[in-house]
Amino acid sequence: MADEHKTPRQLTLGDQFLIFGRSGWEQAAWNYPRLQNLGFCYVMIPAIKRLYPEKQDAAKAAERHLELFNTMPYMQSLITGVTLSLEEDHANGEDVSAADIRAVKIGMMGSLAGVADPVWWGTLRPILSAFAASLALSGFGIVGPLVFFIGWNVLRLTFRWVAQRWGYRQGLKVVTVLSSGVLQKLTLGASIVGMFVMGAIIPRWTRVKLAPIMATSSHGSLSLQSMLDQLLPGLVPLLLTLGCVWLLRRHVKPLWLLVGIFIIGLGGYWLGIFR
Repeated sequence: MADEHKTPRQLTLGDQFLIFGRSGWEQAAWNYPRLQNLGFCYVMIPAIKRLYPEKQDAAKAAERHLELFNTMPYMQSLITGVTLSLEEDHANGEDVSAADIRAVKIGMMGSLAGVADPVWWGTLRPILSAFAASLALSGFGIVGPLVFFIGWNVLRLTFRWVAQRWGYRQGLKVVTVLSSGVLQKLTLGASIVGMFVMGAIIPRWTRVKLAPIMATSSHGSLSLQSMLDQLLPGLVPLLLTLGCVWLLRRHVKPLWLLVGIFIIGLGGYWLGIFR
């Protein structure tokens, strides 16, 4: 009878803030055998202390979060929220086993890592960096870097907190939502937007000026660069970008690409090809 009237173990808002604060340190103890496991266990410690006052139960909870774990760091917060919900149910005697918690973590970490890269690195970051760089090139100076730094951190921290809270409130319902095909649509949409943005900034940021003069007259001279600008603006920067992409796909390291472009630029200027 005493068990029927015991107070349910529940995480407080303060616990969740503490967990959110720890989430940024997830990769501080990254290791090759189990990748992000130490960081994830560190994130879960406040919840383990709250939900498992008995030392033996707390040790078992910590042990299951020391298994292999790896995902895109920003998406870890969503997995953390769902895991918090499952741990709370498990601590209160609900029909959630330790094996269920492990299975949900394993199922989510791979799928979320796959969708996060095109969204964060392929779409959001290029858009924000393009806007910040445009400010810097337009004469706003330090405002550009500040916009990028502040904007990026506001985006990622807001997302991590909202994702953690949503995962905690929804629990296993999150898995149902993610398995409905929304991840595939989000990945495709982010890839399309990312490619569009990268294509738009190529002629703006990649500048190649050709020096040869094609013809001269009493009205002035016609350079190769001005002729290309009239016929196919941005052709040379596009060819340069496509060439770099072609080399990257053939496993040429980015460092060698930078060195090669630097040498070609200096050599072309010395030979009178570039200006």
